[in-house]
Amino acid sequence: MRIASYNVNGVNGRLPVLLEWLAGTSPDVVCLQELKAPNEKFPREAIEGAGYGAIWHGQKSWNGVAILARGCAPVETRRGLPDDPDPTQSRYIEAAVNGVLVGCLYLPNGNPRPGPKFDYKLKWIAAFEALAAELLALDQPVVLAGDYNIIPTERDVYKPERWTEDALFVTDVREAFARLTDAGWTDALRALHPDETIYTFWDYFRHAFARDAGLRIDHHLLNAAAAKRLKAAGVDRSARALPKTSDHAPVWIELQ
Repeated sequence: MRIASYNVNGVNGRLPVLLEWLAGTSPDVVCLQELKAPNEKFPREAIEGAGYGAIWHGQKSWNGVAILARGCAPVETRRGLPDDPDPTQSRYIEAAVNGVLVGCLYLPNGNPRPGPKFDYKLKWIAAFEALAAELLALDQPVVLAGDYNIIPTERDVYKPERWTEDALFVTDVREAFARLTDAGWTDALRALHPDETIYTFWDYFRHAFARDAGLRIDHHLLNAAAAKRLKAAGVDRSARALPKTSDHAPVWIELQ
């Protein structure tokens, strides 16, 4: 089972790129972030035409998350975080797909910092950690995939000294990610590629992709049952090179 996560940065504006990537890679499950579309504007017919069932949690102009499943309909199990600090923002959706529980998340960016956006990020992380603690203990495989807007370590960012005061890299958020992995969640990419330079996001400015000046902020966290089945993980960098593409690349794992 291949489970991918892709911040599409506008599902309708990037639809040709999304469909090309789906046709070329055929992932079994896809977690999408930053739909930037209300529920009624989600391109359901195009997604179904590509062979995928879908559930989505949209929002006009901002945020938005969705889960796609190849050849079947995801069974929705949760929409929004329990104790979400701002339920008007569409940032979490969860579904069961072929015996795996998949949570799709778009964690707040938090910039500028300090300020209300960073305060909201910390509150959202706290609510997410509480849910993750419940899901961690489940016997079935659980995968929490999405754009975490967290750079876990210095090796996950080009020139880390430039990011020390950014909301993606400050101590508070890095410690939150470390708490998740210390509790027992497996960072899938790092579990299989512990020493490689791996990025999932490259800014549109200053030829960042061409220079490989990127960040690793899109992650799959796996509970013990899922981690035991982990066989492969990677980043589809070729999608980032397509015309009119997202500034993120799809990230994927394979479970036995």
